[in-house]
Amino acid sequence: MNGSAVSEFVLLGFTRVWEVQLPLLVFSLLLYCASISGNLVIVATVTSDTCLHTPMYFLLVNLSVIDIVFCSVTAPKMMSGIFQKHKAISFGGCIAQIFFIHAVGGAEMVLLLAMAFDRYVAICRPLRYLAVMSPRRCLGFLLASWAVGLLHSVQLAFVVGLPFCGPNELDSFYCDLPRLLRLACTDTRGLELLVSVNSGILSVGSFVLLVVSYVFILFTVWTRASRALSKALHTLSAHMAVVILFFGPLMFFYTWPSPTSHLDKYLAIFDAFITPVLNPVIYTFRNKDMKVAVKRLCGHLMRSFMDGLAMKNV
Repeated sequence: MNGSAVSEFVLLGFTRVWEVQLPLLVFSLLLYCASISGNLVIVATVTSDTCLHTPMYFLLVNLSVIDIVFCSVTAPKMMSGIFQKHKAISFGGCIAQIFFIHAVGGAEMVLLLAMAFDRYVAICRPLRYLAVMSPRRCLGFLLASWAVGLLHSVQLAFVVGLPFCGPNELDSFYCDLPRLLRLACTDTRGLELLVSVNSGILSVGSFVLLVVSYVFILFTVWTRASRALSKALHTLSAHMAVVILFFGPLMFFYTWPSPTSHLDKYLAIFDAFITPVLNPVIYTFRNKDMKVAVKRLCGHLMRSFMDGLAMKNV
């Protein structure tokens, strides 16, 4: 493998107190089911409704797919191990988990930037919207997001060959790259700096660009129609809340100077459970067209179900 004496890692999780474990399981399961079901509804609705085949909803569908993958990378393993005394994950499973976290996380950052650009063009350049947000450009945004995500996960190649021969406990509920590096039986300060710079620049840079784009949108709305400013502010404030919840923990992981802090595993709950639930609510279910399309899809499914029952009774 890699000359390592460690074949598995032990995830310490959150707590071993039973009174806390049961509510934690219920809370995690509810959020996970809500995330999966909410994002699947978005994918099914946009895919089946031709009225929603627009650049904005194309990006939203792909965000939903990313959210499904993102929360499925860590949540099932965490929930299945809540009541286990020995919460272990194999070396290969740990590496795979880190790979998908970085690949999908990097892709989501770029996709959020693409969505902000889409809103900027729609509000600030409405007459050129369809020309700028062409199908080719939307596909380019999607390919770029996954390309950045895969490039972001390339740093994992430096970790696979490291020797792990000592402690194998990770004080987290998932395999965390900075914590994993500190378990290696060699000096990894250079790699830790590389990971911090790589992930820090990507997360902080994306966050700054998102904030700048929202400021431009608000400024444009304010200069053109001050009465529309409150509506735009209401919409963008909800978007910014999701952005902060997503980028906040990431920037803390890779830029905070104290690597021994236990706060990061609690902040990771936002990315693993809460943000994938909020994305459908903020970006789509508060949208009038989306709510109408969901009702239309539900009505169609109900009619198909009733027709099927009628055919059986004939």
